[in-house]
Order: sequence, then C-alpha cells, then structure tokens
Amino acid sequence: MNFLIFFSDRLTYKCLLPFFIMEKICIIFLGTSNAIPTSKRSHTAILLQYKNENILIDCGEGTQRQFKIAKISPNKLTKIFLTHWHGDHVLGLPGLFQTLHMNNYQKILNIYGPQKTKQFIEELKKLFRLKLNTNVHEVFSKFIDEKEFYLEAASMDHDTPCLAYSFVIKEKLRLDKKEIGKLKLPNSPLIGKLQEGKDILFEGKKIKAKDVAYKEPQRKVTFVLDTSFNQNAITLAKNSDLLICESSFTQEESERAKEYKHLTAHDAATIAKKSNSKKLILTHISQRYEHNPSQILEEAKKVFKNTTLAEDFDVVEI
Repeated sequence: MNFLIFFSDRLTYKCLLPFFIMEKICIIFLGTSNAIPTSKRSHTAILLQYKNENILIDCGEGTQRQFKIAKISPNKLTKIFLTHWHGDHVLGLPGLFQTLHMNNYQKILNIYGPQKTKQFIEELKKLFRLKLNTNVHEVFSKFIDEKEFYLEAASMDHDTPCLAYSFVIKEKLRLDKKEIGKLKLPNSPLIGKLQEGKDILFEGKKIKAKDVAYKEPQRKVTFVLDTSFNQNAITLAKNSDLLICESSFTQEESERAKEYKHLTAHDAATIAKKSNSKKLILTHISQRYEHNPSQILEEAKKVFKNTTLAEDFDVVEI
C-alpha cells in the first residue's frame, strides 16, 4: 500500500480534489497537541475524507479556525467521532456547532461517542442555545456497516469512558476498464454480474470474471487517542494500513504515563508492531517536546521503523 504525506506548508490539498476523494482515504491533521496547545500545535482534531464522507475525529478548541486555515468547509461534515469528553478533545464543539448553524448547515449531523455523549451534547446545545440538528449515538464494537466500508470502536483504558476507532474499506472486486472496453459490453446487468465475480455469456462467448476483474484489498485506518497500553488497542488496530496513535510521553516518563493513563512513544510503537500495522503516525504531542519532538520519534522508531510524527495540517493519503 502506498502512502503520500503532504506537510503543513501545503494548505490547498490534493486530496480535496474529486479524483482523490473518489479513490483514496485522505487524513488531515487539524490539531496534534495534547492537553495544552502550543504556537505550532492546536488541540486534537483529525479529518477523514472518503468519497462523500467527511468524518471529524475529536474536536479540540480552535478546530473551526483550523478548518478555515486548511480551506475546508465544515459544512461538508457528515459525522463526528468523539473518543472521550476531556476538554482538549471536545472544547471546539460549541464553536463548530455555531459556525454550522450560521452557515445554514442542512444535514443531520451524526455524532458518535462513549457513554453520556447524548447527555453532554444536549447540555452543550442548551447552554449555548445552539440550533443544530444532531443525531447522537453511544457506541461500541461495529456500529456502522455500509456496502463499501464499516466502522468499529473499542473501549480504551483512560480515566473517563474512552473509545478508539477503526475505519475499514471492505475488500471488493473491481473491473478493469480497459479489458471491459475491449469487449464492448453494453451498460447492462452483465456488468454487475462480472463485478460480483460471476462469469457471463455475451454474443455466444463465455467471459470469465477473473479475466476482467481484480480484487481491491481491504484498507484500514485506526485512531487510538488517550489511553494506557491495553490489549483492546492492539486488537482493534490489527492489520491496519495506518495507525494514528497518541504519544504523550517518552519511556523515561513511563510512570507518569501510567499515572495519567497515557501512552509513551514506546507503547505506541509496540501497539503498531503487535497489531501488524503497516504505518504508525504519532500525535497528541506534549508541549514538553515542543523544541525537541525528535526524541518522541526516535524512541518509537527503535521499536517500529515505519513511524512518522504528525504536525498540524499534515495530510496522508491511502
């Protein structure tokens, strides 16, 4: 699987073009700090784009401004996934909701999160008098199963109810357009049968599906934010093409990591290795490492080589 990473100087992203939206999963890091933002890093917020889906994972303070800087309309949002209800992951919700209302957001915004999410969303809307149509779901395990993709969640080990998420594009059979063109097949149910892997008869000739179709493999992105090291994270991330994982501490501060129920860079890399993930991106970076983030990266690379460190507005395509 090929990965293309575009760094933060590029604010008009290739992945926003229709060609890429239709073909790729696009990840945009809108915020990559942990509890306290810095001059370079905003609070946690990650946007996943796939075809018509625009899914926001967490919404830290300042997220609506990050949308502006990235030249992305928040009105395109289809879903919000909340990992947990700590301020650095949700304080951007009131401002984002107000912006959506003032921009005449017409859709029903589906919001997914751990227990008490329904209560907290209603309290936010009441407190700030926010008029926005929302549909709130408290989730666990597989919670969306569409024709092309599914989403699943798993409970993490934090000091408040907390989830991690995986977005999975299902394996599917695709037709080779060049081969189909050579056959001069009409636009008919015959095409659909080939795409289902079934052989067909056309003008007295048998056409085998295996000769004109190929399998597009499953693709998987997993988001693990704010947790102690735990088996659920490894299980959820199994065979991920991309694991995006918090990395709040270095190994020399492992006792503090355990106390605050966070991961070290070593922990994150261990999850990537044990889950057989292909690539790891570290995020949720503490202000302690603002001037030397390479120590986080170097620690992880000793365990899992294919690791990079996220910055605000980085973009990854799968």
